[in-house]
Amino acid sequence: MPGRHITDCQRRLFLSERRRSTTELAAARAGISRASGYRIRGESGAAPKPRGRRRPDPLASVWESEVVPLLTRCPGLRPVAVYRELLRRHAGLSPGVRRTLERRIRAWRAEHGPEREVMFRQRPEAGQMGLSDFVDMKDLGVRVAGEALDHRLFHFRLAWSGFEHGRVVLGGESFTALSEGLQDALRRLGGAPRESRTDSLSAAFRNLSKADAEDLTARYRELCGHYGMTPTRNNRGLAHENGAIEGPHGHLKREIADALALRGSKDFEDLNAYREFLSAVIEGANARRAVRIEAERRALKPLPPRRAPDYEETSVRVTSSGGFVLKRVFYTVPSRLIGHRLGVRVFDDRLEVFLGERHHLTLPRGHRRSASRRGQVVNYRHVIHSLKKKPMALLRLVYRDELFPREAYRRCFEQALEATDPRAACRLAVRLLALAHEAGCEAELAAAITRSLNAGQLPDPKALEARFTRQQQARPAVAIRAARLNQYNELSGGLA
Repeated sequence: MPGRHITDCQRRLFLSERRRSTTELAAARAGISRASGYRIRGESGAAPKPRGRRRPDPLASVWESEVVPLLTRCPGLRPVAVYRELLRRHAGLSPGVRRTLERRIRAWRAEHGPEREVMFRQRPEAGQMGLSDFVDMKDLGVRVAGEALDHRLFHFRLAWSGFEHGRVVLGGESFTALSEGLQDALRRLGGAPRESRTDSLSAAFRNLSKADAEDLTARYRELCGHYGMTPTRNNRGLAHENGAIEGPHGHLKREIADALALRGSKDFEDLNAYREFLSAVIEGANARRAVRIEAERRALKPLPPRRAPDYEETSVRVTSSGGFVLKRVFYTVPSRLIGHRLGVRVFDDRLEVFLGERHHLTLPRGHRRSASRRGQVVNYRHVIHSLKKKPMALLRLVYRDELFPREAYRRCFEQALEATDPRAACRLAVRLLALAHEAGCEAELAAAITRSLNAGQLPDPKALEARFTRQQQARPAVAIRAARLNQYNELSGGLA
């Protein structure tokens, strides 16, 4: 075709077709003229000439004199930095040379640049290594009980078979979260690998003193020793050394995101429902590797009969505020405990509170709101008897927002503040909380309050008290008689 260059592909196609047909037919099939075909046939014995430059090199005046010295002096310099420096030095340089410069630098570094780090792929062995890490899940947009769930996922994986386990972590990357998640994974797996790999537990050590960091290190060694595992860590800042779990992080998050999309909603009734959903997703992934996982189970070490302690122990004193502060979080407890010293076992998601040697109650684990603000875990049942005597204390109570067990109670108080004076609003809110506690009707009462507020009026506490108190009194009394001991002989046919 006149005015168009013959490509190497056309040339090869012509020479291939020429072996089976005439020159005219081969040229037609290759898309070239008959004259070009005769010319190529005559030149076929010689090697094709390489195509040369068709326009002047835009970097000829600066490449050897400026660019190469820059690359030699600063090996890690980015091409875009070299490009900006050239524009600063030479105002007449065309901005369109950026891509040419980047390709030229890439080619130069391939011949003259420094040696680059080589990644050595490893061949894992069955039963050798289990890896643990934490994954930030906040960007998935999961909501529990109507509120966004800011959480992480403890992720455990066997390097050889790909067995995975996940556990929702509501706080930070603490030792208790690591211990609970790791032990849950090993119990579900039914064995322990010979080596336990982490990312140096850097998140657990962050902002801690040297003594605290060494204590956590010792506790982690004791945990691994309990299961007969050797603790190992990757070098700080080199995440690729834990590639057997860093890469699967993304795969697992995408699987969870897909499952949420297929579910049609990211809202869950409670935390247990979300945990069951995650467990189903992870078990589905394990089912696809069932054969390989079963093969690796045979290479694992047997588990000890009991779990290692996966909690921290501390003691606190209950203050006159009706609670205690632990890890910058305020917890309320029954006022009978004011002045007592309590033993506390701190788990990742709960506190087990002991009075002396006896377990007294379980509290949900709280977390501070920010570096400067304390968190609060408040149960209105612990303080309602005192609040009934001093209802105006609710107005400026430091944990007022956390005191309301449901949104309906908070809305009622805020609308009462707008419609009446503060004293009447506090009395109404306290009266409703007392009714919810004494009649055991927190959810039903919240629904009745919501109906009143949606109708544009405040709830009538007298009518609600009469309604729910009457319901409580209408419940039938059940009397249970203790059986006589000789009745057991009669049932057994008189056998001794």
